[in-house]
Amino acid sequence: NTMFSTSLLRVGSKLIGLLLTRKGHFNTLGLRNDFGFPPGLRTKTFLLGPTTKMNLFQSVTSALDNTLASDPTAVIFGEDVAFGGVFRCTVGLRDKYGKDRVFNTPLCEQGIVGFGIGAAVAGATAIAEIQFADYIYPAFDQIVNEAAKYRYRSGNLFDCGNLTIRAPWGCVGHGSLYHSQSPEAFFAHCPGIKVVIPRGPVQCKGLLLSCIADQNPCIFFEPKILYRAAVEQVPTEAYTIPLSQAEVIQEGSDVTLVAWGTQIHVLMEVANMAQEKLGVSCELIDLQTILPWDTETVCKSVAKTGRLLISHEAPITGGFAAEISSTVQEECFLNLEAPIARVCGYDTPFPHIFEPFYIPDKWKCFDAIKKLISY
Repeated sequence: NTMFSTSLLRVGSKLIGLLLTRKGHFNTLGLRNDFGFPPGLRTKTFLLGPTTKMNLFQSVTSALDNTLASDPTAVIFGEDVAFGGVFRCTVGLRDKYGKDRVFNTPLCEQGIVGFGIGAAVAGATAIAEIQFADYIYPAFDQIVNEAAKYRYRSGNLFDCGNLTIRAPWGCVGHGSLYHSQSPEAFFAHCPGIKVVIPRGPVQCKGLLLSCIADQNPCIFFEPKILYRAAVEQVPTEAYTIPLSQAEVIQEGSDVTLVAWGTQIHVLMEVANMAQEKLGVSCELIDLQTILPWDTETVCKSVAKTGRLLISHEAPITGGFAAEISSTVQEECFLNLEAPIARVCGYDTPFPHIFEPFYIPDKWKCFDAIKKLISY
């Protein structure tokens, strides 16, 4: 029995090792590699001035640096942000701007957001960091019942529109239950806040600066797998990218693909596969803003292609893909050539060793395109 158990354990370990390192899913560090990051993916011409090479976390730092330099009321706070944060997004800012403007908080997400609401109401530009999006739930009441409703319940006498909440988001290859979640759909049901997710460094800086400048409380989710993997030439000066405007990254005629954050890069590879293997032309749309989302751009595309695939890492039931699907079905029913497809995470807690089976990888999305075309 002991020998059998030992052999079984060794076989199981080898199987798991092969699973986590197999080409098309994860590399030897346990990071996803079923997609690549193409620098300058349809970068807009508004990007003017000097640029420097930045990864995604450096573009966050640059945006925060620009804000602290130009706005004397701006403050940054959260768990461990004073020494740079666990992902190094605030590194060097306390030394540059002082401990009164970049400071640590207790490990209390409800307190972090509650403090941010008060600071914003008092006139400060408040930038709060939740260390992982998975830990934003203790602050749910403060966000949904206080921040989102502050302006409405005071008849616009008071507001906390200067509040921005940042949080690392999405799976990374080894995060398991509490470091992999994508909770955007929870907040998409809440009028009064904006929810934004970038796909790369250029978009990250411009959209984050737009959130900070916006006069509504914003939640800014940052794909943590891209913190170091995504590298682009990013302007050093401040610039903004409009919120609630989706971006058509690649034009096509047969199928519309919609995603945000990391999944954009997965669908970019899927679009290339569909063109090469099936002769199918895909139109790829980065939603960028989850709430309020750009219905016009998506519906216009679906009216042209007649087919729609939406993909996200979050569980499929109640995920934001369902909202997009419902709206498109209402607006584009007579244009549809096939049922709308959703390729998402499963309705389970986010797994650890079974993450390769859970994620909506390029093969699942490619299979969905084949079904759309052959319907």
